[in-house]
Amino acid sequence: MSTSNNTEKKSLSFTNLKLKPDLTKNLASLGYHDMTPIQAQSLPDMLNGKDVIGQGKTGSGKTAAFGLALLEKLEVKRFRIQSMVLCPTRELADQVAKELRKLARAVHNIKILTLCGGTPFGPQIGSLEHGAHIIVGTPGRIEEHVIKGTLILDDLNLLVLDEADRMLEMGFEAALDNIIDRTPVDRQTLLFSATFPDQIKAISQSIMTDPVLVKVSVSEDKSTISQQFFKVDNDEERLDALRLLLLDNPVESAVIFCNTKKETQQVADALHFDGFSVLALHGDLEQRDRDQTLLRFANKSASILVATDVAARGLDIDSLDVVINYHVARDTEVHVHRIGRTGRAGSKGVAYSLFSDKESYKIGLLEDYLEHTIVPELLPSASVLNNPRPQAKMATIQIDGGKKQKVRPGDILGALTGDQGIKGDQVGKINVLDNKAYVAVTKTSLKLAMAKLAKGKMKGRSFKIRHLTV
Repeated sequence: MSTSNNTEKKSLSFTNLKLKPDLTKNLASLGYHDMTPIQAQSLPDMLNGKDVIGQGKTGSGKTAAFGLALLEKLEVKRFRIQSMVLCPTRELADQVAKELRKLARAVHNIKILTLCGGTPFGPQIGSLEHGAHIIVGTPGRIEEHVIKGTLILDDLNLLVLDEADRMLEMGFEAALDNIIDRTPVDRQTLLFSATFPDQIKAISQSIMTDPVLVKVSVSEDKSTISQQFFKVDNDEERLDALRLLLLDNPVESAVIFCNTKKETQQVADALHFDGFSVLALHGDLEQRDRDQTLLRFANKSASILVATDVAARGLDIDSLDVVINYHVARDTEVHVHRIGRTGRAGSKGVAYSLFSDKESYKIGLLEDYLEHTIVPELLPSASVLNNPRPQAKMATIQIDGGKKQKVRPGDILGALTGDQGIKGDQVGKINVLDNKAYVAVTKTSLKLAMAKLAKGKMKGRSFKIRHLTV
């Protein structure tokens, strides 16, 4: 394994790369001018056809990096599956497919197909029969398709494993082996991982040829994220400490990370019972509930999200006010990954971590990483328990009509604001899916918004609506 020698280079302009003119022009129209560190270090090797291992956190620009390599290599006139991206969750697969479509919008007739669990199998077979250039999906569902012979990978020349560490954590190793065994040996392979455990090293050795290792520093938290640590004695005290921190500094959006699915649900239930606006996100939820949870937290219809690390991979929020580690993460890199979700885009982030004597070895690892001794802070006074529970400003309305019924965001906005409706600034995010749409409105305008949508028409017809409650 060789290491990229581009590590100290400053970000370079995309125009310095040998990309198809259409791709370069589209990048400029998207406002992508200078490459991020991971793009500058990995793209030249990827474009030269080399196998690359990229280690970098969410938000580092890795999707655009492998996306450009994939699109540069693609031959549109060959209507065969040429590239495939494997992701740990449906949410991440949807995010990746969305980014690829954005990068590819100047290149005509590229077909990108998403294959994930939690959606019907039959329609996916129909879509595969119509053909595609690029497949994005989760290992479980893609393995099903390759075993049944509905997905043929004989023409694949580029394979991407995105967030490979999470796929292994979720138990997908056998599925990955099964899929990779059905791909051509002479393909190019790109592997991205936030952490780099021994298991990843072993897999990279077995599926890659002389890969180049690109490692991007994840130490941004040292300068932009204020970290505070609080010592607790037991689980009851841990929950009390969490309440004190949430009430002492009420915020619009907070994510609480737990280490297990069971703990995630228990913490969310306890906070809900105590009057907080809270949602839980973990792998035991039905796919529809997970999708709605992510959507409602992103549109500010809930102020607190309690999540496991794996489930939160689909979380695409520009800036979180605070991240709270209910337990310290199992390793330092996961801790850095968690807290990196606050303080993005140059803003100052805040991260709180609760720990007990049993977790002191994890604190020792963090002290080595942060290069200073961690001194526990004093918890806020119990008087804050009398403070009002922070509530979400928005509410979400579900509309039983979407893209397939020709409903567009403009139709929803018009129905809400026209003829003595609510004001434009009372409407938040609008998400239009295939057969459903979701719109966030301020809580104060919810009653009027519901009445307007119930009585009004979009595309000449009425749609059923309902308020999604926490």
